[in-house]
Amino acid sequence: MKFKFRPFFPVDRGSRRLSLHTRVGLVLTALAASLLVVMAGFWLHATRNAIHEEVEAATRVSEQWLKAVIGEIQDVPPIVRGERLLGVVRAIGRVRANELEIRSAAGASIYRSPGPSYKAGRTVPGWFAGLLATELPARTLAVEGYTLTLHPDDSRAILDAWDDLAAMAGWALALLCLLFVATRTALGRALRPLAQIMRALDRTARGRFDTRLPVFATPELGRISRAFNGMADRLGEAVDDNVRLESAREVDRQMHDRLEEERRVIARELHDELAQGITAVRALAGAIVQRTGDAPSLHIPAQGIVAVTGEMQDGVRNILHRLRPVAGNSLSVRLERQLAGWQVQHPDITVNSQLAIGPQPVADDLAMAVVRIVQEGLTNVVRHAHASQVDLAISRVAGCLQLTLSDNGRGRSGQPSTQPGCGLGLAGMAERIAALGGDLQFEQPAGGGFRIFARLPDAALQPSPEEFA
Repeated sequence: MKFKFRPFFPVDRGSRRLSLHTRVGLVLTALAASLLVVMAGFWLHATRNAIHEEVEAATRVSEQWLKAVIGEIQDVPPIVRGERLLGVVRAIGRVRANELEIRSAAGASIYRSPGPSYKAGRTVPGWFAGLLATELPARTLAVEGYTLTLHPDDSRAILDAWDDLAAMAGWALALLCLLFVATRTALGRALRPLAQIMRALDRTARGRFDTRLPVFATPELGRISRAFNGMADRLGEAVDDNVRLESAREVDRQMHDRLEEERRVIARELHDELAQGITAVRALAGAIVQRTGDAPSLHIPAQGIVAVTGEMQDGVRNILHRLRPVAGNSLSVRLERQLAGWQVQHPDITVNSQLAIGPQPVADDLAMAVVRIVQEGLTNVVRHAHASQVDLAISRVAGCLQLTLSDNGRGRSGQPSTQPGCGLGLAGMAERIAALGGDLQFEQPAGGGFRIFARLPDAALQPSPEEFA
């Protein structure tokens, strides 16, 4: 018995995909990256508040310092107060986190503090500055025709935050790469037995049912190995049972062929020896009857011999037909005789037959199978069906011989009978039809009863063999 298995996994297609441990590593890395993004959002919010507080505090300190300076220059003569104020602010230069602007009474800008020297010339991306920018109002002070305005400037604090973010992003990227490599390596080691499992499945797919897996230390993989080994054991047992069944079927076919051969030999011997001897005795007795009309003591016994030998010839003919059913063009005649004899034996059961076999000869083995199927079906009707009507239909359709035998009995209950009798039981009937490459179906119509439907190929045609007389 040969088994064909499809591969358990698409090797070519799977080889173009990422491995399991790579995908799991990517998923874990993506989750960690998502967590870092969320943490970065919280960090941005806290940094924005810190920048706001820092710039606000620096602005208040600068405002207080300017008020103190203005208070000091009040003692200076008014004519030189402006020059003294400009001298003080020029000496101080850049005010922390603020830009100082001095305007004259006419509104002209006469002084603006220099640009920041801390991280001079550097800027941050506009989107990042928009995330952290604070909107603080300018502070304005007036003194002797001059207007001093403090413009809050958070650019340097935002630049510090950008540098911190870049450093953290670099560390986070390095940690994510390390997490991916570590996860992939750990999973690769943990799932290394999967390669052994795949090889075992592949060996089993090629028919090596003795393949077994060790029980792995990992609980999940250990359950897989135990399940695989159990499956392999059951599969091996099924294969062994199938082999034994095939061996039994082969023995049954051989016994059936031998039985058929023995039947043919016995039929030939009966025909050649016993039938011819009976025919010779009947001929001699007939001659005596013709010549002893005036001798009753011889005439009457000779007539008895003729009658008895005639009955013996009929009996031998019936035995020959049962041992060697006729085939070919005489199949219809043989079935009609069989049905007529069966009707005589069972007059309480009506038999309806439609035999549309046609003139084309039927192969000997096919004809014998049809006769045996009808014999077994009729026997089952008598033994089990308790039917009052039997319908038999045989026809040729699309190169096949179709046989339908149905009754109006109580239907089939339980397993088919295998008692010895005219046939081999329903199981033997199925074996016979399967050996010829046919199909057998058992049906129970909705209205009751039981139906046998057989479909037998008759492509191989043989001439009609010699009939036994």
